[in-house]
Amino acid sequence: MFVGVARFELFIPESSSLKTKRAILRSVIDGARHKFNASVSEVEYQDLWQRAALGITCAGGSAAHCRDVLSEIERFVVRTAAGAAELTGSVHQVVSLEDVLP
Repeated sequence: MFVGVARFELFIPESSSLKTKRAILRSVIDGARHKFNASVSEVEYQDLWQRAALGITCAGGSAAHCRDVLSEIERFVVRTAAGAAELTGSVHQVVSLEDVLP
Protein backbone atom coordinates (compact mmCIF):
# COMPACT_ATOMS: atom_id res chain seq x y z
CA MET A 1 0.00 0.00 0.00
CA PHE A 2 1.23 3.48 -0.89
CA VAL A 3 0.22 6.89 0.38
CA GLY A 4 0.51 10.06 -1.67
CA VAL A 5 0.80 13.42 0.06
CA ALA A 6 0.79 16.85 -1.55
CA ARG A 7 0.73 20.48 -0.52
CA PHE A 8 -0.52 23.18 -2.87
CA GLU A 9 0.04 26.88 -2.22
CA LEU A 10 -2.53 29.24 -3.76
CA PHE A 11 -2.61 33.00 -4.24
CA ILE A 12 -6.10 34.54 -4.51
CA PRO A 13 -5.51 38.12 -5.73
CA GLU A 14 -9.13 39.24 -6.04
CA SER A 15 -10.17 38.07 -2.58
CA SER A 16 -11.20 40.94 -0.32
CA SER A 17 -12.50 38.86 2.60
CA LEU A 18 -12.28 35.47 4.19
CA LYS A 19 -15.81 34.79 2.92
CA THR A 20 -14.67 35.26 -0.69
CA LYS A 21 -11.63 33.09 -0.10
CA ARG A 22 -13.72 30.30 1.44
CA ALA A 23 -16.14 30.32 -1.49
CA ILE A 24 -13.29 29.87 -3.96
CA LEU A 25 -11.63 27.16 -1.89
CA ARG A 26 -14.90 25.34 -1.26
CA SER A 27 -15.39 24.62 -4.96
CA VAL A 28 -11.79 23.41 -5.30
CA ILE A 29 -11.82 21.26 -2.15
CA ASP A 30 -15.27 19.71 -2.66
CA GLY A 31 -14.57 19.02 -6.33
CA ALA A 32 -11.26 17.31 -5.63
CA ARG A 33 -12.77 15.23 -2.83
CA HIS A 34 -15.63 13.97 -4.98
CA LYS A 35 -13.80 13.50 -8.27
CA PHE A 36 -10.67 11.80 -6.89
CA ASN A 37 -11.86 10.32 -3.58
CA ALA A 38 -8.94 12.06 -1.87
CA SER A 39 -8.67 13.80 1.46
CA VAL A 40 -8.33 17.56 0.96
CA SER A 41 -8.12 20.27 3.60
CA GLU A 42 -6.99 23.85 4.04
CA VAL A 43 -3.90 23.41 6.21
CA GLU A 44 -2.42 26.89 6.63
CA TYR A 45 -3.09 30.62 6.22
CA GLN A 46 -6.70 30.33 7.39
CA ASP A 47 -6.65 33.97 8.58
CA LEU A 48 -5.23 35.46 5.37
CA TRP A 49 -7.56 36.65 2.61
CA GLN A 50 -5.35 36.09 -0.40
CA ARG A 51 -3.30 33.04 0.50
CA ALA A 52 -4.13 29.38 1.05
CA ALA A 53 -2.37 26.07 1.49
CA LEU A 54 -4.14 22.81 0.74
CA GLY A 55 -3.05 19.42 2.04
CA ILE A 56 -4.02 16.39 -0.05
CA THR A 57 -3.66 12.67 0.61
CA CYS A 58 -4.55 9.60 -1.40
CA ALA A 59 -3.89 5.88 -1.07
CA GLY A 60 -3.29 3.25 -3.71
CA GLY A 61 -1.80 -0.09 -4.59
CA SER A 62 1.19 1.38 -6.41
CA ALA A 63 3.41 4.43 -6.15
CA ALA A 64 2.73 5.25 -9.81
CA HIS A 65 -1.02 5.32 -9.18
CA CYS A 66 -0.59 7.75 -6.25
CA ARG A 67 1.71 10.00 -8.31
CA ASP A 68 -0.81 10.02 -11.16
CA VAL A 69 -3.69 10.89 -8.82
CA LEU A 70 -1.77 13.76 -7.22
CA SER A 71 -0.82 15.12 -10.65
CA GLU A 72 -4.44 14.91 -11.80
CA ILE A 73 -5.58 16.71 -8.65
CA GLU A 74 -3.03 19.45 -9.28
CA ARG A 75 -4.33 19.95 -12.82
CA PHE A 76 -7.90 19.94 -11.48
CA VAL A 77 -7.04 22.63 -8.89
CA VAL A 78 -5.44 24.83 -11.57
CA ARG A 79 -8.47 24.43 -13.89
CA THR A 80 -11.09 24.91 -11.18
CA ALA A 81 -9.42 27.95 -9.63
CA ALA A 82 -8.52 29.57 -12.97
CA GLY A 83 -9.30 33.27 -12.92
CA ALA A 84 -9.83 33.31 -9.14
CA ALA A 85 -6.61 31.81 -7.80
CA GLU A 86 -3.21 30.78 -9.05
CA LEU A 87 -1.07 27.88 -7.94
CA THR A 88 2.19 29.33 -6.60
CA GLY A 89 3.79 26.14 -5.35
CA SER A 90 3.31 22.41 -5.02
CA VAL A 91 5.11 19.53 -3.39
CA HIS A 92 4.28 15.84 -3.92
CA GLN A 93 5.59 12.79 -2.13
CA VAL A 94 4.63 9.12 -2.23
CA VAL A 95 5.67 6.72 0.51
CA SER A 96 5.20 3.02 1.04
CA LEU A 97 3.21 2.21 4.13
CA GLU A 98 5.82 -0.45 4.91
CA ASP A 99 8.44 2.31 5.20
CA VAL A 100 6.33 4.19 7.74
CA LEU A 101 5.03 1.39 9.97
CA PRO A 102 7.38 -0.46 12.34
